[in-house]
Amino acid sequence: MSNLTLINLSFLSAKPTGITTYANNLFPYLQSLNPTLLIAQENANFTCYPIPPNLTPDHGIKGHLHRLVWTQFQLPQIYKKLKSQLLFSPLPEAPLYANCRFVVMFHDLIPLRFPRRFSPLIPYHRYYTPQVLSQAQHIICNSQATAKDITKFYQIPTSKITSIPLAYDRSHFRFLNLPTRNYFLYIGRQDSYKNVHRLITAFAALLNCKDYELWLAGSTDPRYTPNLKVQVEELGVTNQVKFLDYVPYSELPKIINGAIALVFPSLWEGFGLPVLEAMACGTPVITSNISSLPEVAGDAAILINPYNTGEITAAMQAVATDSGLRSHLSTQGIARANQFSWEKTGQATAEVLSRYL
Repeated sequence: MSNLTLINLSFLSAKPTGITTYANNLFPYLQSLNPTLLIAQENANFTCYPIPPNLTPDHGIKGHLHRLVWTQFQLPQIYKKLKSQLLFSPLPEAPLYANCRFVVMFHDLIPLRFPRRFSPLIPYHRYYTPQVLSQAQHIICNSQATAKDITKFYQIPTSKITSIPLAYDRSHFRFLNLPTRNYFLYIGRQDSYKNVHRLITAFAALLNCKDYELWLAGSTDPRYTPNLKVQVEELGVTNQVKFLDYVPYSELPKIINGAIALVFPSLWEGFGLPVLEAMACGTPVITSNISSLPEVAGDAAILINPYNTGEITAAMQAVATDSGLRSHLSTQGIARANQFSWEKTGQATAEVLSRYL
């Protein structure tokens, strides 16, 4: 079945965020399709077709623009040249009106749910993505919540969408039996929909707040971080709130294992990998009762209304002061995380793709 399937990995970034993590973990399980990878770096286990290295988010807006132009004009030629029958793109990008058959993965509709003024992602999701989705043979997404969004925002029939949950690296995220230290942990970006400002307010309201710290792991962002730092100062918790910036992947299991709890009160997520990774480490999780987060957490986390800071505070207080609750959440979390694996995700994805070959 040579070259029939192409996997588009033009966006793979050196600083992995969600989509890169997804793609890197998924494609090894698609070997049964004998695909050709469109990739800038060679991979010894696969047939590879070299593509330009400047198409990634590491090159900023330019990288995205180069990639969209390459996708529209170069990719169809490669597809034809290799006599391909199907292109799989782990993000919702594909050549339009080009006689290419493709399946795409769709992650979330956050730019339309929480639009930011002048964001280039708004026209991208408003004009380009709907065309991609309507021309796709099939759409894979990461949760029932995202599947509902695709139908609601883009009027795509549910029969064209398959929801396949993500997973985590089992050898990396696991219980390390480290002593719990006195900090709560948040992992992620600092965009306003991530709700970090309410998390800080909730943290400052803890009884004996001075005994605890709040660690914010994720790239600082000139649009949001300065305001969060002002807020921290005004609440008088400057010494307790630590802005850790981007934490390398290799360091994450250690800081997750040491935390009292992961607090992830996001207002919307397509999936919510940090929740799954923390449960896998046996770290108690407090997360939102909306979007995909209940699908990931099941009954193994404390679910809160993310708009209600009092609820977030109460959950943090309970976990901090009740060791029985912590150990219950730890056991439940590990059991819940065991239900997710990249092998399952990969097999389910290969199954969908093989239907269109």
